Amino acid sequence: MYKRLICLIAFVLALSLAGYAQAQDATWTDATGDHNWFTPGNWSEFSTPAHWAKIRNGAPGPTIASEGALASRVHVGYEEGSALTVDGGTLVISGDDLLLGKNGGSATLNMISGSIDVARDFEVGGGDPGIVNMTGGTITVADDFMIPEVIASTAEVNLDGGTIIINGDLTMRADGDTMNGTLNITGGTLIIAGDALAAVQGYIDNGWITAYDGDGTVALDYDVTNEGQTTLKAVHKLNPNPANGGFAAPGAVELSWTLPDPCTPGQSVPVDVYFTDDLNKLLQFTDPASMQVVSQGNVTSVVVQTQPKVKYYWAIDSYIGSDNDPVYGPIFSFLADNQAPEVDAGPDLLTWLADGVRVGSLDTTVTYDKAYTVQWTVVSEPDDPNNPDAVITDPSAEDTSITLSAVGEYVLQLDAWDGAKTGSDNITINVYNDGCEAAQSLPDYVPLVGDLNGDCKVDEADMALLEENWLKDNSLTDDWSTVD
Repeated sequence: MYKRLICLIAFVLALSLAGYAQAQDATWTDATGDHNWFTPGNWSEFSTPAHWAKIRNGAPGPTIASEGALASRVHVGYEEGSALTVDGGTLVISGDDLLLGKNGGSATLNMISGSIDVARDFEVGGGDPGIVNMTGGTITVADDFMIPEVIASTAEVNLDGGTIIINGDLTMRADGDTMNGTLNITGGTLIIAGDALAAVQGYIDNGWITAYDGDGTVALDYDVTNEGQTTLKAVHKLNPNPANGGFAAPGAVELSWTLPDPCTPGQSVPVDVYFTDDLNKLLQFTDPASMQVVSQGNVTSVVVQTQPKVKYYWAIDSYIGSDNDPVYGPIFSFLADNQAPEVDAGPDLLTWLADGVRVGSLDTTVTYDKAYTVQWTVVSEPDDPNNPDAVITDPSAEDTSITLSAVGEYVLQLDAWDGAKTGSDNITINVYNDGCEAAQSLPDYVPLVGDLNGDCKVDEADMALLEENWLKDNSLTDDWSTVD
């Protein structure tokens, strides 16, 4: 049997390796020098969903600035150092992993905007150094995000904007007391499927996950910001408002912050505040006077003017000791645009039919400071949608009533629209035949002692069953009994 099992495993492994070997290599050459992923002449074989894209040949590597980049697997830093930049484009890795720093070369991913979808794992630092610099866009990982993938390797993830969505686990592993992987969060968001609070809090406690390189706090929650998911964000100790990477309505915007503690208690803390829509201008800082909106003022807010659909950048330098020695703050950003209405359709519900129907209320909350309209829709219901089992009394009202007429699961969606943006939330209602069936569906349901017929009651019917079997004995009497 063992020999047969070994042969079977070897056969399956051989099939697996054979299938993997069939994937052709598409090796990056940058032969044209335009650094464009979509230029066929830059690859040994132009990358398709069947190819293993091996990116080498040194920096800067390919740039993806439009939609449609495809590969089965992407390996940045194959045999020699290189980089991959995604700036407004899309990359779909349909079959396997995204690897940074493995097989002899260091690697950098510059994620500026656009999206990357990874069919399996995202491995940073697979034996060689791997770096992620993310300022925008979305990375979605179907399985695990590893920082580093190899314990002895170095890995650095700088989440300064955008969103990383992990549908598996976030793993960070140390080499004894030495941790070679770090995750620093500023303006971005990290979302992990399920409850990862314990694991992530351990990484934070160990100093492996930081906010603003230690000048901020990692905001961590489960099932609050995103239902059924763990969410990480960063809050700087200056507590900027608008929040870094957030929104503000166009027009007059009040920038506000929390002053740091002075070196000497009771001493004032003046600040310089700079505001611009040109990030490079703030980074290079060659003409500070043109951006300065506060000069050594002992204030906690200032009003600035903004235009619609424009991203703005601002920084706060504080004087906590000497008037000639400011402490430089980070660069915060926000988009002058209306945020979508925040919609809460209410908690999921369960109920049961009475005389074939159930009428109930839908109690919702929409948070928004401008005019909006709402619309309820039935996403799914037990029977044919052409013969609806769910009838909403007023689909255009936030708080309305609904009539249900069949057993099963109903999913309803509430949309709130301000003329430009839509906020949405779903609610699930499970309908049962009766209250006992509904109670038994609860995960913490415990039957009553004496409920012999399972109808959620202890009554004469249970007594009759007890009397019918009173003093009966169906235990075995033979010392040795046969088993059919």
